[in-house]
Amino acid sequence: MHTEDHSISLSPVIFKDVKLPAFNFNHIDSLTDDTGMIQHAMYNLPNRKEGYCIDDNSRALMLAVFASKNKKNDLSPRLIPVYLSFIHYMQTDKGHFKNFMSYNKESFEEYGSEDSFGRTIMALGFLVHQAPTNLLAMTGHQIFAKAFPNVRKLISIRGIANSIVGVCQFIKYNYPDDVKRDMVIELADKMTAAYRANKIGDWHWFEPVLTYDNALLPLALLNAYEVTQDEKYFDVAFEAMHFLESKVFHNEVLRPIGNDGWLKRNGKQAQFDQQGIDVMAMVLFYQQALRLTGEDEYLIKMYKSYQWFRGANDLGIALYDPATGGCADGLHSTGVSLNQGAESTLSYWISHLVMAEALAR
Repeated sequence: MHTEDHSISLSPVIFKDVKLPAFNFNHIDSLTDDTGMIQHAMYNLPNRKEGYCIDDNSRALMLAVFASKNKKNDLSPRLIPVYLSFIHYMQTDKGHFKNFMSYNKESFEEYGSEDSFGRTIMALGFLVHQAPTNLLAMTGHQIFAKAFPNVRKLISIRGIANSIVGVCQFIKYNYPDDVKRDMVIELADKMTAAYRANKIGDWHWFEPVLTYDNALLPLALLNAYEVTQDEKYFDVAFEAMHFLESKVFHNEVLRPIGNDGWLKRNGKQAQFDQQGIDVMAMVLFYQQALRLTGEDEYLIKMYKSYQWFRGANDLGIALYDPATGGCADGLHSTGVSLNQGAESTLSYWISHLVMAEALAR
C-alpha cells in the first residue's frame, strides 16, 4: 500500500508553537454582495465586470460552513444564506446548475460544466452534514436531492470526484443510506477503472496528464473508502497520491503542477503558473488521510502544503496578504499575481481553517 516514502522531516512536536495568521475575512466580505461572491478582482478591488460563478460561490459556501465551527468569527451566520441562495437561484428545473452570472444578474447558459456541478454537490454535502442550523441543512438537502439524479450521468473525472466527496458527506448526515452508498460505489468504480486504464509503467495516475486540482482525485477515493470500507479505494488513493507527491514535492517544498503546460506522461513538468486551488486539494487530502489513519506524517505534509501560501514555494514569496485578507491568484516565474480573486482567496482560507482544526486536535 505505502510503496514509497515521501515523508517530510518535520517533527510534530513543533506544532505546539505554530501560530497561524489571525482571521481576516475583510476581502471575503469585499468580494461578497447581496447576490453572492464576485469571482475576480483587480488587485483587491472586486471586479464587477466579471460577475459571479457557482464554482466560487460553492467554495465560499464550504468556507462559511467550515468557519461555523469557530465561534470567534461571525462569517458563517451572515454569509451562508447568501451563497446558498445563489446556488438555489442557479439551479435549473432539471436539477443542473448554471455556472456564470453577469453583474446585472443575467445568465444565458442552459447549465454549467460538470466540474462546477460536482463542486456544488461537494459544497452542499458539507452543508447538509455540518450546517450550523437545521433550517440551513434542510435547504441544502432539498437542493441536493433535486440535483442528485444527475450525478450518475457525469463523465468528467473531476466532476465525479467532487460529487463523491459531496455524496459521502451527505451519507454522514443521513446514515445509513444505501442508495447514496451505491452511487458512491458506482462513481468510485469509474475512477478506479480510469486509473487502471491510464496506469502505465511508472505513471500511476487517472489520466495521461497531470493538470489542476489533482489531489482531489485520490481525496474522493479516500472518502469512498470511508463509507464503503472497500480496500481497493484506499489502496488506489494512496498509490496515486504517492505518485503525485513524487512530482510536486521538491526538496520538501511544494511545487504544484503549473498550468502553463501541465505535465503530460513522458513530458516535461510546467513549473509555473502555480495555483492555490491545487494546494487546497492537497490540504484536504491530508486532512482525510489524517482522519483515517491518525498518522502524523499527514499533519506534517498538510502543514508543508499550507505553507506554500505563506512563502514556502519556489520563489520564497507569500501569496497570502494579511493586510487585505486576500490571496494572490497565482505564482508566476516573475512573481505573484497582483490580483486577489475569489478562487485563490477561498483556497487560502479553506486551507487555513482545515490546518487550524488539525493543529487543535
